[in-house]
Amino acid sequence: MEKFLSLSIEKQNTIINAALTCFGTNGYKKASISDIAAAAGVSKALIFHYFGTKKALYLYLIQSCGNLLMKEINDKFDKNVTDFFDRIKLLTNIKISVMKKHPAMLSFLNGVYFENDDEVKDEIKALLKNDKGEHLESRITFDGMNTSKFKEGIDPGLIMKIITWLTEGYISKLTGKTEIDYDVLSKEFEECINLFKNNFYKEKYL
Repeated sequence: MEKFLSLSIEKQNTIINAALTCFGTNGYKKASISDIAAAAGVSKALIFHYFGTKKALYLYLIQSCGNLLMKEINDKFDKNVTDFFDRIKLLTNIKISVMKKHPAMLSFLNGVYFENDDEVKDEIKALLKNDKGEHLESRITFDGMNTSKFKEGIDPGLIMKIITWLTEGYISKLTGKTEIDYDVLSKEFEECINLFKNNFYKEKYL
């Protein structure tokens, strides 16, 4: 791994994007090191030299994507945005800005979420959660968030789950696609969030 990290950022990104594309398109089991090497314009032996195994490369990509997203969130997240829906929009826009730089990331991460290969499924579960077993995004969303704008009887936690389910359903349709119009994705997501806001907030906050 150290040898890979000693490469120039440009060369690292070439290999990473090739791997994201291959895994995102084919899934863990069907993706091959040969295909990744060919897409990156390097030898198969070189990929093994850097990562050792396909599994090690796959898990590195999950960690790399997570670290990249969290770094961007830490850099751009504004805790002063306490409105529930505005905060979800902010987090989504931050993630989309990262994915614009790495177009195959969304398809890859969606594939990771639904991956059930015995070789990697346990490691995936561990990597997608923090040490308390809580999803990081949910923790960030609710930390310091204002819930007073909701109508009586509305559970913000349930609304978050519904939004998550809708998002998962939407991006599942994008599995295998590496060319995604993120501007359209962002616009449609914002329209959905506004619909939730208009139906679940007290009228005086609309």
